[in-house]
Amino acid sequence: MIKFDKVTKKFVNGTMALREVSFEVDRGDFLSIVGPSGSGKTTILRLLRQEILPSKGKIFFKDQDLTKLSENSIADLRRKISAIFQDYKLLEERTVFENVAIALEVMSVKTQEILKKVEEVLREVELFPKKDFFPAQLSGGEIQRTAVARAMVSSPEVILADEPTADLDPATSWEIIGLLDKINKKEKTTIILATHDFDIVDTLKRRVITLDKGQVISDVEKGGYET
Repeated sequence: MIKFDKVTKKFVNGTMALREVSFEVDRGDFLSIVGPSGSGKTTILRLLRQEILPSKGKIFFKDQDLTKLSENSIADLRRKISAIFQDYKLLEERTVFENVAIALEVMSVKTQEILKKVEEVLREVELFPKKDFFPAQLSGGEIQRTAVARAMVSSPEVILADEPTADLDPATSWEIIGLLDKINKKEKTTIILATHDFDIVDTLKRRVITLDKGQVISDVEKGGYET
């Protein structure tokens, strides 16, 4: 489903973020990408959503070369590959319901369908009672669950989660990981989790790619966090 073929990314400031990274992800996988800060985790996610382009190598999604997409095709790609961002990216002036609905509004989905789908996902993440709350009125865990709901609502094929538990306490972190695990198993959505939380990775016992200095140093089918 996803293939990185000898991908290198060097930024204009000279930083070498990735060095000939190759791996494949099958439909329905739950993959954790781990490694220290600056190892290239976020760069991989940004490349997948075509926020940046590789310096060398190719990236494929369902046999389509992502380095050759038009602007319209990139918009379509981002509907198929949703993201949960580390800084949430919620709009403070919009309610929980409105923040989730945005993902469908940009797709020109009919109002009645938006109302139905947003209610469904908010109930799924147990936030419907707070649908009219603003982000400033929510706890950290509720904010992140709103972000998960927004990523879910368009029924994407892939969800990218960039350090989704970074600012959460352990109990809330497990709630978020549990949600992602549930989405993966119930909806067969491919999940790619970038994290430095070794407890989560060790407990999940799912596939783990470990990065160091922009290179893949291990790829284990059922592994843990290597230190």
